[in-house]
Amino acid sequence: MRPNFENTAIAFELKTDSQLERAYFLFKMISNEPLVRIGAAVTNFAIKAHLPVEGLIRATVFDHFCGGVSEKDCLPIIDNMFGNGVYSILDYSAEGKEVDNQFDFAMEKTLEILDFVKEKDAMPFAVFKPTGFGRFKLFEKVTAGGELNEKEEAEWGRIVNRFDKVCQKAFDLDVALLIDAEESWMQDAADDLILDLMRKYNKQKAVVFNTFQMYRWDRLDYMKKLYKMAVDEDFHIGAKIVRGAYMEKENERANEKGYESPICKSKRETDENFDAAIDFMMEHLERFIIFAGTHNEQSSLKLVDLMNKQDITTNDERIWFGQLFGMSDHITYNLAAEGYNSVKYLPYGPVRDVMPYLIRRAEENTSVAGQTSRELALLSKERKRRKLED
Repeated sequence: MRPNFENTAIAFELKTDSQLERAYFLFKMISNEPLVRIGAAVTNFAIKAHLPVEGLIRATVFDHFCGGVSEKDCLPIIDNMFGNGVYSILDYSAEGKEVDNQFDFAMEKTLEILDFVKEKDAMPFAVFKPTGFGRFKLFEKVTAGGELNEKEEAEWGRIVNRFDKVCQKAFDLDVALLIDAEESWMQDAADDLILDLMRKYNKQKAVVFNTFQMYRWDRLDYMKKLYKMAVDEDFHIGAKIVRGAYMEKENERANEKGYESPICKSKRETDENFDAAIDFMMEHLERFIIFAGTHNEQSSLKLVDLMNKQDITTNDERIWFGQLFGMSDHITYNLAAEGYNSVKYLPYGPVRDVMPYLIRRAEENTSVAGQTSRELALLSKERKRRKLED
């Protein structure tokens, strides 16, 4: 069955009238790019100056885009969504910590979540970010092929051990583990590390997942190379594919340093690259498990159509659809209503530590053409259906 993404009754069934109104207000604000820039600057200042803004942030943008400050906080939302057939991925989204004890803390948090996932049918995956486990600058140096001194070698060894420890536990518990992608100038080091872990833990099935940002024009070739290795060495590939989250930063850095941008030249080329990756993985499902992380309706429908064409059941465990909490409910819930494996990424963590994540979400919404206006149109349609509009 093809989902109907226009069905706002299904999309917003779990939202109360006041939550719907808050969402409408937030996306109205986000649609104003100068306002987002000013808001981001003011919020950053308020947090650094320790002004008492957490209550206001918590009541507005935080509660819309995040599950709470702790795992326990998130449980009612996880259970609520699962009642409507939508799975959850708990994503500890605190950012910006650059010391070893914080990296160990992030690892321990991921190990805890793996136990949590094992006990909860509503949660099929755990997730972590490479720079949650080690310094960005060290990933960057390894990617650039720089020679590490003795201290850096020991530090890199600790990063490798953190990765291995969580992947070993995921393997032991039989829980799938998603590893996020980050900026291109640190990603090769993460890719090589994840490849080694796939070789080690993905012999029978995909436990370890890498993330492919398809706004990078080189990622399809990398995926094909990875597939050849998987066939030759007999392992499986967990592939989370997304369009990407660091476009402006990538283009600015390439421009500053005078190298060719790794980003596709246009939105159309990115879309074609994403869809080509879907085609390739669907042709080779014997090696891939696909996690399509996309807010794009056409890409979601393309994957649905390929599943139908290949006579693959809606709940086949090799294919998952994912969106961020607080966005694209019309995709998530309408896919779930037709029986597809549909997942929400549920960020959580202390309000102050999660603010960089929230600011990035707001800025992304202003830069993705049509995203915010589409959200507003659907929210407006549901407000009319509920007779909330004047």
